[in-house]
Amino acid sequence: MTTPTRRGFTPTPPDRPWFTMADGIILLVVVGLLALGIWIAEAAPAEVRGPEISLSISALPFYALHSVGRMAAAYALSFVFTLIYGYIAAYNQRAERVLMPLLDVLQSVPILSFLPVVLLSLTAILPEGIAVELASIILIFTSQVWNLTFAWYQSLTTVPRELREASGVFRFTRWRRLTTLELPFGALALIWNSMMSWAGGWFFLMAAEIFTLGARDFRLPGLGAYLQTAANEENLAAIGYGIATLIIVIVLLDQLVWRPLLVWADRFKLEMVESDNPPQSWFYDLLQRAALKDAVAGVLAPPGRAFDRLMDRVLPLPHSVSAGSNSGFGVGWLFLAGTVAAALAGAVLGGRLLLQVPLDRWIDIGFGVGATFLRVVAALIIALLWTVPLGVYIGTQPRAAAALQPIVQIVASIPATALFPVLVLALLAAPGGLNIAAVLLMLLGTQWYLLFNVIAGAAAIPQDLRYTTDLLQLSGWQRWRTLILPALFPYLITGMITASGGAWNASIVAEYVVFGGQAYQSIGIGAQITSATADGDYPRLLAATLAMVITVVAINRLVWRRLYRLAENVYRME
Repeated sequence: MTTPTRRGFTPTPPDRPWFTMADGIILLVVVGLLALGIWIAEAAPAEVRGPEISLSISALPFYALHSVGRMAAAYALSFVFTLIYGYIAAYNQRAERVLMPLLDVLQSVPILSFLPVVLLSLTAILPEGIAVELASIILIFTSQVWNLTFAWYQSLTTVPRELREASGVFRFTRWRRLTTLELPFGALALIWNSMMSWAGGWFFLMAAEIFTLGARDFRLPGLGAYLQTAANEENLAAIGYGIATLIIVIVLLDQLVWRPLLVWADRFKLEMVESDNPPQSWFYDLLQRAALKDAVAGVLAPPGRAFDRLMDRVLPLPHSVSAGSNSGFGVGWLFLAGTVAAALAGAVLGGRLLLQVPLDRWIDIGFGVGATFLRVVAALIIALLWTVPLGVYIGTQPRAAAALQPIVQIVASIPATALFPVLVLALLAAPGGLNIAAVLLMLLGTQWYLLFNVIAGAAAIPQDLRYTTDLLQLSGWQRWRTLILPALFPYLITGMITASGGAWNASIVAEYVVFGGQAYQSIGIGAQITSATADGDYPRLLAATLAMVITVVAINRLVWRRLYRLAENVYRME
């Protein structure tokens, strides 16, 4: 195994244009879906009133259970989606040409801009209680899934070639290759990004559990609704109780779930020398010593072996399709026909709405995109300056990780939206106070994606490579240039892609704030989306959302895609 250093890299042109006809069709499909949702939403009830949210301390355990249940349901859906979507994108080149552009579009759609569309359209066709619960889970799902999917795709595309060749020599089925090679290789990245996904879910919990649109007041019992109600009533004591409860939940999840998983996943690191300070977990040690563990393992072993045999038949050895085979031909044409029909519907329905937006609104949207872009760049630069050194320190020092990891999770998971109104009021008197506050909140929604990916990348550096750099007496900048930065590069790209998407999403709550019945807003596309939502101006909402999507997709193609290819071809452990 060699160090992940540059191997005579020569920049190569991208394998295809940054924007293709397939991208245009995907955008039209997304526009069509949004327009269809708006059309259905027009049939939603004119007035909705959710249950009252109690600010009593005794209600907090009940609300915490509800919120954790929604988060768990959304995470389970995200994990299944990640495994299937990332696997197909990594191993099917034809599918990758559609799935990765589609993923670019989906992760760039601001989740808070289509929440009213999803919520109103669901209430038009489903009972109110089910519709609001389902919309909440969908919103949390969209805040959790994209960084997981990008991390899994990155892991699959950077598995060392010799390990792939070994799995081929031993004739592993797809299922055996997944369970014995790919999942273990990607375990650390998946676990750290799972923590980030939960932190992202907590960040948007307030928006997911309580939402007001005109006379429609949608709300669900939960910690997010509790914190939002406390903020609306300017009840600082209740905000403190809610955040304290959230911290307790996060600490329990860290000690009972994430720390044991990190200790378990440490065995899958690619290294020839065992680490001097492996991660520790008291709960993992307790489970290992429990006599009940062996009994449960004995009961689950036969069903597990039967399930493996079943999956071996479902996912057999990869095989080539003969030239004369037309397997999937009809399905492919049906899928193409359905996609074209959806694109045409998107062009018609979306075009009808977009034509209602006057020229001066489009000019405002253009200025808003530029202003938000500058804030996103500023937030990314600030995040990089501190997350890289701290992430490397936590990832390479297990003892420090044991102490700092819970703190990082707690700080990352506290919904900044609960404290942001107070921050805005404090900065209003300062020059450019709203702009500074907007950058700070976007930073709070951005930096954790970078930090968790840097920690995962640093933790995955083999111990023997660290010993080698010590033997060669590499220190300071030489060590960073030859080992740390090349090893981190794939993780940094994944973190920056999801961080930039998170910053654009956070702009919706960062640039337009309501506190104590007073609205405060700055120039930006996020403020455009939020004000259009508050006014029920669906044409402007669609136009602003589409402008943000196109901007984020363009950045992904012109910058992040090229860096992704560089990470796949040059910076990989093998």
